Amino acid sequence: MILLLIFSSGFRHDIIHIMHTITKKIYYYDTDSGGVVYYANYLKYFEEARTEFFVSLGFDIKALSRQGFLFVVKSVNIEYLKPGKYGDKLLIESWALKVRNVSIDFEQVVKRGDEHLAKAVTRLVCVGSDFRPRAMPQELSCRLENSGIA
Repeated sequence: MILLLIFSSGFRHDIIHIMHTITKKIYYYDTDSGGVVYYANYLKYFEEARTEFFVSLGFDIKALSRQGFLFVVKSVNIEYLKPGKYGDKLLIESWALKVRNVSIDFEQVVKRGDEHLAKAVTRLVCVGSDFRPRAMPQELSCRLENSGIA
C-alpha cells in the first residue's frame, strides 16, 4: 500500500514523502525463547519492506542487479521500543528520507496498531558489479524526485 505523507510546519507543508506499507504476521519461528520477536528479525522485515517500496515504484531489484545496479546496506540504526510477540500482526512503514546520486536513506517504523515497536534509518548505496559506488539509474532518481521525495 502506498500513502502520501505531508509533514507540516506552521502554515507551510514542508516535506512530502511517499510511504509504502506492508503487513507481517509473527509466527513462532520469528520469536526467541522469551516469546518475543528476535531482534535480528527486524532487519529482515525492514529489507522486505524496502524491496516492496521499490516494487511499488515500478522497479525490480533483481532486474536492476542484472543491469549492474546493486543496492547494498551501508548502515542501519535501529531503536527497539517495545517487543513484538507471537501472533501479532505488524505494519511496517517505509519512506525515503533523502536521495543522493549514489545513495538513499530510508526511515522505517514497525507498528502494532498505534504502538511503535521499532524504528530504523538505513542507508543504501548503489554499487556496480565491482562493488564500487555508482550513480543509481536515472529513471529511479527521477521517479523518486517526481514523487516529491528527493
